[in-house]
Amino acid sequence: MFKNKAVSLPYLVWSAVFVIVPLGLVAYYAMTTKTGQFTLDNLARVGQYAPVIMSSILLSIIATIISLIIAYPLAYIMSRSSGNTQRTYMMLIMLPMWMNFLLRTYSWMTILERNGLINRFLELFGIGPLTMINTPGAVVLGMIYNYLPFMILPLYTTMLKIEQHTIEAAQDLGATPWQVLSRVIIPLSMPGVTTGITMVFVPCISTFAISRMLGGGSSMLIGDLIELQFLGNTYNPNLGAAISMVLMVIILICMAMMNMFDEGEDKEAMLL
Repeated sequence: MFKNKAVSLPYLVWSAVFVIVPLGLVAYYAMTTKTGQFTLDNLARVGQYAPVIMSSILLSIIATIISLIIAYPLAYIMSRSSGNTQRTYMMLIMLPMWMNFLLRTYSWMTILERNGLINRFLELFGIGPLTMINTPGAVVLGMIYNYLPFMILPLYTTMLKIEQHTIEAAQDLGATPWQVLSRVIIPLSMPGVTTGITMVFVPCISTFAISRMLGGGSSMLIGDLIELQFLGNTYNPNLGAAISMVLMVIILICMAMMNMFDEGEDKEAMLL
């Protein structure tokens, strides 16, 4: 017993220093004034930014849904491929992740801008130039591009555990391709779906670099709002901490909902 506690001590210290203490500081600044007096005004002022919060949630949901639509068939194809093909797919998915996050986002700025590659290509057909940069669509595109691997990997890992014999058994029993998908593959892959949704939605809703670079300030998200409170003349760490607390609550609620949904799927699978 003592040995087990000794082994876990470094992890407890790590959690205390880098998780509990920062969260405590956020809560402290969110509920105090600049002079250190207790107040709830900071949390009350967050309601003024409800449109920004709702816009952040909406764009994050759109990016997450599109990522799931793209990643699901790709992950299934990967899981049913041979070993060498799987490794090739994995390399192609992870290769962009080896580059810097900002560099990948900058590349989309050059592609989507007025004189970018897409508009130059469309000019060959007498179309455009189209306004693609500094729009909510560009922000969603940046989210999908940067966070799509976080949707693919858990889906691929889960689908890899689905035995081919299970699918073949359903087909032998007369199940149509749609029935195999809806009654076998999707239920068995739900743990990967919930994990992927969480891993994509959380960074999407808290991002600020993508919205600033591809949105051009026209699509302010929660992350941009928090950043503004710590920069320039608007320096207000107390309000920034309050907005951060609201963001943490939103993320915790979404994660709790995903966990509840995942538990429900597990119980249903056990009954089956």
